[in-house]
Amino acid sequence: MSALASAAVIPALIAFTVIAVLSRGRLAARLTDRPNERSLHVEPTPRIGGLGVVAGALPFAAWSAASSPGLAAIFASAGALLVVSLADDLHPLPIGVRLPAHACAAIVAILAASTPHAPWPWGWTGAIAATLAIVWSTNLYNFMDGADGLAGGMGVIGFGAMAWAAADAGQGGLAMGCAALASACAGFLVHNAPPARVFMGDCGAIPLGFLAGALGLHGTLAGAWPAWFVPLAFSPFVVDATVTLAVRVARGEPFWRAHRSHGYQRLVLSGWSKTRLAVVAWGLMAAAAASALLARESGEGERCAILFVWLAAYALLAIAVGRLTRRKAQAARVDSQPTPRIPG
Repeated sequence: MSALASAAVIPALIAFTVIAVLSRGRLAARLTDRPNERSLHVEPTPRIGGLGVVAGALPFAAWSAASSPGLAAIFASAGALLVVSLADDLHPLPIGVRLPAHACAAIVAILAASTPHAPWPWGWTGAIAATLAIVWSTNLYNFMDGADGLAGGMGVIGFGAMAWAAADAGQGGLAMGCAALASACAGFLVHNAPPARVFMGDCGAIPLGFLAGALGLHGTLAGAWPAWFVPLAFSPFVVDATVTLAVRVARGEPFWRAHRSHGYQRLVLSGWSKTRLAVVAWGLMAAAAASALLARESGEGERCAILFVWLAAYALLAIAVGRLTRRKAQAARVDSQPTPRIPG
């Protein structure tokens, strides 16, 4: 079996096994996510999936990092974020601790992605924008980890597309690292598909979001894919989280607080089952990733058409979700009104 094929299979087996073992131990009890008014789940659920993902991907991430100091620095930064996020899972940390850690990891990723063979092309303004983009990627993945099957499915499909593109571009180390992440997410997804028995937790979602952004930048500078490739492949998460943040900021809401106003949350609250949500989301993710791979090989005209179609599709989806949730809210208000008594 080739190294890349091994990276596509073995991490899934490791992740699945580690999660199965951890779910029966004391750590699972300490990391249990108990439902509250902002949750979509009703049963206490262990947040240990991220530890299984890391355990599955780690050997092949280390192997791929051996081929590139830049990859080594990026994966080491993800490991540091794992430690911070695990501490946050155990005892919630203030944003003043978490956000600087995310920013430091993003800066390291930018420095690591710039090499004598691939110098930084965008100046200080571009460096600041890239730092903000990686910090946002780090957090948005965590924001979208709120329903069964979503974070795992996005990891399998998004990192799988990155592995495909990197292998096609001759970037073997990058391809192996991305394939290992996709495979480990598949092992987690077996436990997390509806009805979920475990959740990913911050210790998994934060490093995965960081790696999507940091490896995306690394691959862009290395020539594995254009700058728009990874944002399009992960666009179901990027669009939902970004639009939700923009709307909350425009309304003057405290956007840093937990809430249930993401598109996927509103669909569940409107009556969608978690299974239906997961299946539709996986289809959307697969279509986005496939179109990113297709656009990468297309001419300029076809590429612009693909990107325009996705912009239009997401606009229509946002309108449809808004209408559905408004109808559900109106129906709930009507049902809550008392029935008038008829004198007789």
